[in-house]
Amino acid sequence: MAKQPPSPNMPSQSSPMEREPDSAAGLLSRLMGEVSTLFRKEIALAKAEVSEAATQAKVAAVNLVAGGVVIFAGFLVLLAAVVFLLAKAIEIWLAALIVGAVVAIVGFMMLQSGKKKLDPSAVKPERTQNALRKDKEMVQRRIP
Repeated sequence: MAKQPPSPNMPSQSSPMEREPDSAAGLLSRLMGEVSTLFRKEIALAKAEVSEAATQAKVAAVNLVAGGVVIFAGFLVLLAAVVFLLAKAIEIWLAALIVGAVVAIVGFMMLQSGKKKLDPSAVKPERTQNALRKDKEMVQRRIP
């Protein structure tokens, strides 16, 4: 007997392209899995950003401490200048005054730099906020 081609009314083995669409429960299950994965990735991104911000805060704190030490050294030199001013007439104290002023200015600049780096807006997880906003918009577009 020769094989006959399947008739149009007879169901044949379906290829992946001809499959029936997934059931609503299957689609919902897949959606929940994808949303769960998405939120896990968003949480990981937030953790990474907070870690990065903490590292920047540590650097800023070190700058503040270093600036404070330098200003203190400048203050000590300025005090020595006052002592030399009282002890001698002009030349030694003038040199100490100039050095002390320069050291104090450098320390002040270091403190200002550290203060800017500790600004609350510098530790805000902006990338995570943008990603969450985009995710929310995508979900709103997909849900009728």
